[in-house]
Amino acid sequence: QVQLVESGGGLVQAGGSLRLSCAASGRTFSGYYIGWFRQAPGKEREFVLAIRWSGGSTFYANSVKGRFAISTDNAKNTVYLQMNSLKPEDTAVYYCAAQSTYGSSRPYSRDLYDSWGQGTQVTVSS
Repeated sequence: QVQLVESGGGLVQAGGSLRLSCAASGRTFSGYYIGWFRQAPGKEREFVLAIRWSGGSTFYANSVKGRFAISTDNAKNTVYLQMNSLKPEDTAVYYCAAQSTYGSSRPYSRDLYDSWGQGTQVTVSS
């Protein structure tokens, strides 16, 4: 499995920006997916974005399209989540997730991912 450590969360005003980082250790495969999910209080964990380690097509949740972006730095085994134009409804714990084994689930499904980080809190004030 892959070990994941997120960082970069915090408190920001609405309209502001934050960049989250997720450092991966262990064996990663370029064709496998790395993604971000989030969980607000009292709600289920939901998909945000996903991308292959090798880059290429990105999958977005409709709620973040045009505001959030995901990128990878393979030299550092790190994935980034750039969040712009933040809204109070973006407040949640954000989790990094990595696919470590072959799976047929879609990139926006939690079932695809078998490694999860500990989460980092993002709070957006109005």
